[in-house]
Amino acid sequence: MEENNKKNAATTETAHAPKKKKASKPAEPTVEELDPAAAAKLKEEKLNALIEKGKKAGKLTSKELMDTLDDLKLEPEELDKFYDKLEDLGIDTAGEDIVPPLDDEVLPEIEELQDIEEVTEEELADTDSLVDTFSTDDPVRMYLKEIGKVPLLTPEEEQDLAKRMADGDEEAKRRMAEANLRLVVSIAKRYVGRGMLFLDLIQEGNLGLIKAVDKFDYTKGYKFSTYATWWIRQAITRAIADQARTIRIPVHMVETINKVIRVSRQLLQELGHDPSAEEIAEEMGMPVDKVRDILKIAQEPVSLETPIGEEEDSHLGDFIPDEDASEPSEAASFSLLKEQLMSVLDTLTSREKKVLELRFGIVDGRTRTLEEVGKEFNVTRERIRQIEAKALRKLRHPSRSKKLRDFLN
Repeated sequence: MEENNKKNAATTETAHAPKKKKASKPAEPTVEELDPAAAAKLKEEKLNALIEKGKKAGKLTSKELMDTLDDLKLEPEELDKFYDKLEDLGIDTAGEDIVPPLDDEVLPEIEELQDIEEVTEEELADTDSLVDTFSTDDPVRMYLKEIGKVPLLTPEEEQDLAKRMADGDEEAKRRMAEANLRLVVSIAKRYVGRGMLFLDLIQEGNLGLIKAVDKFDYTKGYKFSTYATWWIRQAITRAIADQARTIRIPVHMVETINKVIRVSRQLLQELGHDPSAEEIAEEMGMPVDKVRDILKIAQEPVSLETPIGEEEDSHLGDFIPDEDASEPSEAASFSLLKEQLMSVLDTLTSREKKVLELRFGIVDGRTRTLEEVGKEFNVTRERIRQIEAKALRKLRHPSRSKKLRDFLN
């Protein structure tokens, strides 16, 4: 009994004894606290980990992306390159409730962006450096000079404006938008040569920026430029998909086309030759006929006015035959036949000639029934049949038929 009481007392003491606190892990240093080399290494590790996560899941949510990207304090150019890498790897960047999904299939192919990236890497981040590349009266130059006058925001100013925006302050929204117009230009530069004018790209990006200002929630802890980049890219890429082609293709079809093209390029590297529609269809698990239709739709139209030759004195249309046009010899023969036929018909009475013209559609190409011709002359259909038979007998006479016999062959 005493032993049991001692055990119970020991158990009670143990239960009520204060638990030892686990030693907390030291906080991980931020990018700002590290030297440039260490910061670059940390960024690379974090981004690679994010990519591996995306490869396994096949997608990354906007929350997963922003939780990492905002901590790394990436510049707009770095963000763009990272998004391009995700697109190249086929990782879907579908958003949840924070931002709308970005159509990664609508983005320019990585090969098409490489040339643009080389140019932008040599340019200064500040859009003021672009001013000198345009003529004095160029609208783009005037616009860049105008937005260059707007001072950039400090982190404290951005936070203050974000709080005021949450309270519905329209002036704060205006200031936030104006202060980030350069961000739009820096992103729009990467899409030059995609079928839209630079100023149009900027305009579409500005619409995305306005949307970002309206939707931004500072309580999520994200940097505004990180958040706005999603909206700006979406607006620009959606506009390119809608407007850049001469013949508009719906955005969902553009996505499908780009998937087929990406698989085709992948198979080209693996097989060493241009893949057939059957090979693409097998890789994508899609019917062959559908792949053929997609490849046909993907073809860009070519202008018939495209200059041909070094001197450019002829055009593509000059070398494309008109399948509806008659051969010169046939056209000449038909013209002679018509002349001879009218000459022979003139030997008939006016009524006989008119009846044959209406019955066989010689003048307008439309044949009439006996009843229709009878109404025209206000006689019975039987009378018209008699007039027609008499006129045809006359045409069979050798004096008339010999003029037309040569055209039978």
